[in-house]
Amino acid sequence: ILSDMRLIENYNSGVPRGLVAWLYAGCFIVFAMVVIGGITRLTGSGLSITEWKIVTGTIPPLTHQGWVEEFAKYQKTPQFIKINSDFNLADFQSIYWWEYLHRLVGRMLGFVFIGGFLWFYLKRKISKTLMPKLFVMFLLGAWQGFLGWYMVKSGLVERTSVSHYRLAIHLINAFFTFGYIFWVAQNLRFQFNSTPNTASPTLKKFSVTLMVLLALQIIYGAFVAGTHAGQVYNTWPKMNGEWVAGTIPMAWHKMGMLSLVEALATIQFIHRTMALILFGFIFYLWFKRKNPIWKLNHQQIFAIDVLLVAILIQFFLGVYTLLYHVPVTLGVIHQAGAFGVFASLVHLLNRLYSKPAGITF
Repeated sequence: ILSDMRLIENYNSGVPRGLVAWLYAGCFIVFAMVVIGGITRLTGSGLSITEWKIVTGTIPPLTHQGWVEEFAKYQKTPQFIKINSDFNLADFQSIYWWEYLHRLVGRMLGFVFIGGFLWFYLKRKISKTLMPKLFVMFLLGAWQGFLGWYMVKSGLVERTSVSHYRLAIHLINAFFTFGYIFWVAQNLRFQFNSTPNTASPTLKKFSVTLMVLLALQIIYGAFVAGTHAGQVYNTWPKMNGEWVAGTIPMAWHKMGMLSLVEALATIQFIHRTMALILFGFIFYLWFKRKNPIWKLNHQQIFAIDVLLVAILIQFFLGVYTLLYHVPVTLGVIHQAGAFGVFASLVHLLNRLYSKPAGITF
């Protein structure tokens, strides 16, 4: 009892719950940014704001003349000239607000991070070991903002949409930022966890392999979104009656390895095949989770259960999103589902690699 009381005292003085909640709030804002980013992409709103103004861009046009000037900038973009030339001011405003909201939430993340950091720093609640991790978070957030503008720029010169390569980089960095903040928050939350961790090294390596495959799947999800590959072969499980669409070998013959990242049918085939592989591996992990050889504790078993539920939901969301030709609602929910799978796997890895030393709260 005295030992547990010391651990509680150590926790209360060293890791305030408010600090952990602050990091979780950062995770939620990153998640919200990605969801709103998905809406922005699916509604074709991402190129409506043609400039990047960190401070003054916080305020939208407030007068009719301001809206006219903003619309005039958009009218010079290839997207307007080639696709949306029939847009009037009201049409422009309807797409402007999604991109504005996306950027506003990004600024909110910066405000929450800097404001929270200053608060906990002045209260002397940030340890020396946590300080460099917070600095990494700040760099990741700043880098994400730069990548967002770098992505938008690709659609303002010749293209009518952003580069799917830049979209993939922007998206995977958002996932990595979320994962890093979530990992640090989990470590702080469970650093006094008394549950023994004897997980098999083989299982740990297998779970890391799952994360690599999931990261690749997320990248190909961005490729599908950026190239609109979800608008072709809208059947399941076959691709218009074929297990492998006939255009895939034709694209390989014509484009070689470039077809793996450029040809629509190939990109979609890889994405749907990877989904099956991930589902199979995670189901195998769940089926074997109570095998004595793997030596899993109750927290780790529960984390695997959650991961299976997440991949099941995401798998069926992906199928229905494809069958219905990627409507905005399903497309956004599917992207949010990817976050659910990612967060579940990060949580599992955190529990597998944890170093328990006391009690949880």
